[in-house]
Amino acid sequence: MAKTPPTTYLCTDCGWSATKWVGRCGGCGGWGTLEVADAPAPQAAAALAPACPAQPITEVTTVASKKQATGVDELDRVLGGGLVPGAVILLAGEPGVGKSTLLLDVAARAAARAQADGAAPVLYVTGEESASQVRLRAERIGALHPHLHLAAESDLARILGHVTQTKPSVLIVDSVQTIASAEVDGSVGGVAQVKAVSSALVSTAKSLNLPTLVVGHVNKEGSIAGPRVLEHLVDVVLQFEGDRHSRLRLVRAVKNRYGATDEVGCFELLDSGIEGLADPSGLFLSARNLAVPGTCVTITLEGRRPMPVEVQGLVVPASGRPARTVSGVDYSRTQMTVAVLQSRLGLDLDKRDVFVSTVGGARASEPAADGATALALASAYMDLPLAPGVACLGEVSLTGELRPITGLQQRLNEAARLGFTVAIAPPRSEKIAVPKGLEVRECSDIVEAIRSVLPLDAA
Repeated sequence: MAKTPPTTYLCTDCGWSATKWVGRCGGCGGWGTLEVADAPAPQAAAALAPACPAQPITEVTTVASKKQATGVDELDRVLGGGLVPGAVILLAGEPGVGKSTLLLDVAARAAARAQADGAAPVLYVTGEESASQVRLRAERIGALHPHLHLAAESDLARILGHVTQTKPSVLIVDSVQTIASAEVDGSVGGVAQVKAVSSALVSTAKSLNLPTLVVGHVNKEGSIAGPRVLEHLVDVVLQFEGDRHSRLRLVRAVKNRYGATDEVGCFELLDSGIEGLADPSGLFLSARNLAVPGTCVTITLEGRRPMPVEVQGLVVPASGRPARTVSGVDYSRTQMTVAVLQSRLGLDLDKRDVFVSTVGGARASEPAADGATALALASAYMDLPLAPGVACLGEVSLTGELRPITGLQQRLNEAARLGFTVAIAPPRSEKIAVPKGLEVRECSDIVEAIRSVLPLDAA
């Protein structure tokens, strides 16, 4: 008797495989995530005549791969200029962060551009909502356009039929985890289904030179749900981030075959939709005309983009065990900064509650924010405000040294653009063009930095 091929079990979250069912995945540690995924026996591939002969790479034309702007400047910044024909872009993010809202806005702008150029319409496929629900959202954000076609489908074959019938210039699928193929076993969103759906969409996009944007879900750890092969199949992986209690949304390129991966797009989520922020400084800075103790501004780098962040500190007497509470900054680095201030400056912080936060929900977790944290806490401890127009850039070591940071030129240019007049920075090892109207005070340690803006004798 012929032997029955062994059954293979795959994890629906990470794609880890096993020959027998287990309750806990050995790859990601998830419980109850293994499903049956029987693979057919491999067969020898037959050689076929190529559709077109191979040609020297110097004779290959790049006209067909010219990027097309989406009409959303912040998204084009991250994509490296726009959509490449045949490219498949995966946009992943937490539920409610605004993925569908952003892509619906992109679809309406692309439809208006396509109609003006005499191109085919844009096809938006939703597998999560009904067509009427998407229409209501489009009315709310002003994304109604007659050249934007909408289809509520969750079957892969019917979606491909819509593509054949409409022949769109741009395809948007929301989302890949809700689409299923009748030819593949497994539940919707499982490893086998996601592999089959994503492979079919990629194949269709490449054969038709069709730019395709696909929405992807994330799991509770924040990584893209489904097998890792999904990220390998697509050309661009975008991560949509944002705190649901903040209006700010960031789009990062985790993978980009057609551009850089260190660009960041900034958006503001409003009741009327989502808008790009070419200058998001207003969200991260409070009213700088008020001289208040316990505040200091630093310039962080999000990829290649400088972002101003205001760090606020509060120091009060502790009624019991001293508390250390942070929001928007790294807890461990804040603890080290507090220890440096106590050791090198003699500030009596071990009997006081220390609170550190950023303005507007911004994150300042890089070491370059250490100096601003130290200045904010010293200002709060002495109850003396910093001089107006001061920004601090630098990493604070355990010895109190103010260490060099990357991208100093970009940070100084942004500080000057925002109207800051004084920048405290570590000694420069390379030549830097100091922007006009900005005084750069080079300080070798945090004691010198604080002494340049605060009277330490008052401590």
